[in-house]
Amino acid sequence: MPKSILILNGPNLNRLSLREPEIYGSETLDQLDTRITTRAKELGVTVEFCQSNHEGELIDRLHAAADSAAGVILNPGGLAHTSVALRDAVASIPIPTIEVHISNIFAREPFRRRSIVSGACRGVISGLGTQGYLLALDHLVTLLR
Repeated sequence: MPKSILILNGPNLNRLSLREPEIYGSETLDQLDTRITTRAKELGVTVEFCQSNHEGELIDRLHAAADSAAGVILNPGGLAHTSVALRDAVASIPIPTIEVHISNIFAREPFRRRSIVSGACRGVISGLGTQGYLLALDHLVTLLR
């Protein structure tokens, strides 16, 4: 698999370990990236990371991924519940995207229980903490082989 897998994190994920640790845990984004990189090496793939608090930048990265990545693991953060544009960007690329949420969005506030983005994704992992990223990576690698 010559192309890498893009790990794309949306708004506020740069605040992991600081923002509501009772919901999102105590692991930092850098620590999570290190765990993902370690697992990717075990699987024989490379990963590229991007986190942005800006919707347009996330959309631009998805568009670029169509030519540069084999697949995407996307945590859209709060944009999952509001962004038709982000959903359309996922739908516009011909590579598989797995949506990941650290918390169980279906057990949270009513406005969080629906993800606009999910319908354009190959699958969704929600509520398994940061382990969800590793599960998404394992599945994506299986799909791509």
